[in-house]
Amino acid sequence: MSAVTSQQRLHQITNQMGVNGIQSAFGAVQQAPEDPLFGLMAAYRKDEDSKKVDLGIGAYRDNNAKPWVLPVVKKADDRLRDDPNLNHEYLPIAGLADFTTASQKLILGDDSPAISEKRVVSLQTVSGTGAVHLGGLFLSKFYTPSNSESKAIHVSSPTWANHNQIFSNVNLPIKTYPYFSKETKGLDFDGMVKSLKSATEGSIILLHACAHNPTGVDPTQDQWKQISTIMKEKSLFPFFDCAYQGFASGSLSTDAWAIRYFVEQGFELVICQSYAKNFGLYGERAGAFHFVTSPVSHAQETTSRVGSQLAILQRSEISNPPAYGARIASLILNDKDLFAQWEEDLRTMSGRIKEMRKALRSKLEEKKTPGTWNHITDQIGMFSFTGLNEAQVQKLREKYHVYMTKNGRISMAGLNTNNVDYFADSVDAVVRETSK
Repeated sequence: MSAVTSQQRLHQITNQMGVNGIQSAFGAVQQAPEDPLFGLMAAYRKDEDSKKVDLGIGAYRDNNAKPWVLPVVKKADDRLRDDPNLNHEYLPIAGLADFTTASQKLILGDDSPAISEKRVVSLQTVSGTGAVHLGGLFLSKFYTPSNSESKAIHVSSPTWANHNQIFSNVNLPIKTYPYFSKETKGLDFDGMVKSLKSATEGSIILLHACAHNPTGVDPTQDQWKQISTIMKEKSLFPFFDCAYQGFASGSLSTDAWAIRYFVEQGFELVICQSYAKNFGLYGERAGAFHFVTSPVSHAQETTSRVGSQLAILQRSEISNPPAYGARIASLILNDKDLFAQWEEDLRTMSGRIKEMRKALRSKLEEKKTPGTWNHITDQIGMFSFTGLNEAQVQKLREKYHVYMTKNGRISMAGLNTNNVDYFADSVDAVVRETSK
């Protein structure tokens, strides 16, 4: 027994001291929790049940639950690979110029005065995540409001989980404003307005341009106008995150309306733009970051100075962005015929999701599932905040092999004509069981 105890003690000492008696300088580093979304994906893959349903990941799936390569992306990909001049040289620090120029026009409009007056500076980024990070880093370093309390970014409650991690990592203080009403499963507009009115003058406000993640709840155009008025009165700084342009409503201009309206009102603002969802270029990491300054006499000087600092930040972090996805997107954005086909592909994706919303709501209402379900069709875009609680989500996973985030968010793209009946049956059973 004493021999075993001695061996255990020797093992403990060895672990503490490391190889050759040298202790690691990182012994105090704690194990980080697993990313909940990617942990959910891993659990789904391990599940061998034939009826399992994946409603967790925010990626489009066709009616057979398979990844869908957009037909227009296939065309552009073929054209790109057949180009004899294709090479793998570095892009400039700011990225592919044809891509960033076209991205400006897509988000702001072809006839935007901000573009013609050279009030916009744009950098290609590592998708939308990279754009959010670059924007946060830039504001952390260069945003200097007169009141230090204004150097905080206000995010909706709830928001995309990665927002909090990104802004924490660049040392931007984070505050929240009410957004989702658990009672109506819609927008808590009164709570949002009250919070904006009480925010410290000059504060940064993160706004989801369309298809809010995770709730699928967007302000109406009239509500956007009221938000704009309040933000102008309080000199609040808009930080737009746009990950679903064209994917939400099926219309590129409709989904960009809020951003274009704020620019028209003369705001100085930043925009983060992702091409993961609307082009299906998830793994190619194509995105853009735009800084737009106000229409003042020294606007071009401001964009030049800001652009120079953004380039330094980009150089120090990624040197230059990845080329392939941007080249595919650029081909489509700059070719009239390909662009038209892309718009059709967008309508295909958004249309299928709308049909699944209608089907799910109809089936739950037909079953008279306890509660109201109109919010399923009232919400828009990739996600729906179902209103299911954490215990119900857990029961759906354990008993019915349905995988969704614990806050009740589902990816509508994970539903199809082959599984929507099963999902509705499962939700009905769980809600009835937990409502007793």
